[in-house]
Amino acid sequence: MSNLNLPILSPCIGICYLDAQGYCEGCHRTGDEIARWISYDDAQRRYIMEQLLPARELVRAGQ
Repeated sequence: MSNLNLPILSPCIGICYLDAQGYCEGCHRTGDEIARWISYDDAQRRYIMEQLLPARELVRAGQ
């Protein structure tokens, strides 16, 4: 079974506080991305999960 056929779930881990830059401490999404998550299609969610969030995590970790 291909992972491309599975629904893209929320990256929320239950640590829901926005930092000074406006990113969630837990999932690294912006408040806008969190609010719009339900309306995003799978391609938008996949881009956020596979591209944006890992890049933000690296930046926040100082790498």
